[in-house]
Amino acid sequence: MNLVLSPEEKSRLDIIKAELVVLGKERSRLIPALQLIQSKLAYLPPEAVRMVAEHLNISSSEVYGVATFYNQFRFNPPGRNPVKVCLGTACHVKGGDIILENFERKLEIKEGETTLDREFSIDRVACVGCCALAPVAVVGETVHGHMQPSKVEGLVLRARIEKEKREREKNRHDAGH
Repeated sequence: MNLVLSPEEKSRLDIIKAELVVLGKERSRLIPALQLIQSKLAYLPPEAVRMVAEHLNISSSEVYGVATFYNQFRFNPPGRNPVKVCLGTACHVKGGDIILENFERKLEIKEGETTLDREFSIDRVACVGCCALAPVAVVGETVHGHMQPSKVEGLVLRARIEKEKREREKNRHDAGH
């Protein structure tokens, strides 16, 4: 996936570069540097990985190696509508993997990826703590229990309609000023 950094993200990277100086150049500062970037950008773009490698005078592959070891780091930006599909025991038994496949097919991305318009991202999670509602998917902040493959399209459509509404309201607001 080739996501392009937004102007805002490029600006944040410049700020992060200055903050890295304060962290120091010791190799032991690698994880704190990655955590700093993740806290500012919500993911680790390739540009940030290269920046950390240069700052600490280590290879980019070494930075990736450490970052991929820990599941706290993501390499794609979260979508505005992050989809989390539970694959804990109860959800798995009740077809959570089928729900995940349906989201992947509908959004045309795989688990761990983000749509090019950054509207959606899909992640699998171990448990959301709603086992009685299995299978469960969380879209944004909303928990959807007793998920069925037929509900996936409606959830995606609802999020897209909400986006269109926001854009129309913004355009009306901008036209009024």
